[in-house]
Amino acid sequence: MSTTDRPTVQVTRDQGVATVTIDRPEVLNAFNEQMRREFAALWADLRNDDEVRAVVLTASGERAFSTGLDVTERIGSSESPWVDQVDPWRESEDPGRELGPKSNEVWKPVVAAVRGMCAGGAFYWIGECDIVLASPDATFFDPHVTYGMVAALEPISLSHRMHHSEVVRMALMGLHERMSAETAHRAGLVSEVVPADDLLAHATRLARLIAGQPPAAVQGTVKALWRSRDLGREQAMSTALLYTQVGNPLGAAGLDRAAAKPASWTLR
Repeated sequence: MSTTDRPTVQVTRDQGVATVTIDRPEVLNAFNEQMRREFAALWADLRNDDEVRAVVLTASGERAFSTGLDVTERIGSSESPWVDQVDPWRESEDPGRELGPKSNEVWKPVVAAVRGMCAGGAFYWIGECDIVLASPDATFFDPHVTYGMVAALEPISLSHRMHHSEVVRMALMGLHERMSAETAHRAGLVSEVVPADDLLAHATRLARLIAGQPPAAVQGTVKALWRSRDLGREQAMSTALLYTQVGNPLGAAGLDRAAAKPASWTLR
């Protein structure tokens, strides 16, 4: 069976959490035109599914979360609208704009579980996740410059969530250096490094805890925080009040503050 005969993304739903698995391990989970279409449809579905209140994003296999764009389908393609047929390495449009949750206005929190290589176009996903967990064997790198291409889309996205100096180093070193999970943690890209055998279970646990809280408050918080990144501090703070006025259901039926209080606290 060829890769085009089966879905490139697998989805399960349980206890308010959708687990989304990038599923092209035979090509290190690289994305192609089919996967782009499937993710665009998937995010629309999850956005409108009120039963889903949080998402876990993972990938098949142990070698790679994703190595980005599948270049083998790019050269000589006559169907892809995002390939310049004169120069297949020049972008006609952003090749990964359908991949990330925030680009698709999904304000339900997304927890990523990263194993193995996470490179190049994989940052379309990672750059738009709310919590990123990684196993100790995870590595992060951007090969664009080594291949003679300007690194712009992915590192600009990453610069909003990790130290600028680390983004520049990753972009300029290309294939000559890989950022470890521990370095990614210190740089702010990764929230926590988790043993590989526990990675998916821990990501699911966090997602379920988040999904168990009032969805209007959770999604309002996600939207407020992400939208504020495009504003200056004064604008962001003034806009923040609007989100609290719209999203805080004070006195609303069904909001049991006593029941919402956690029975225990977890320190990390």
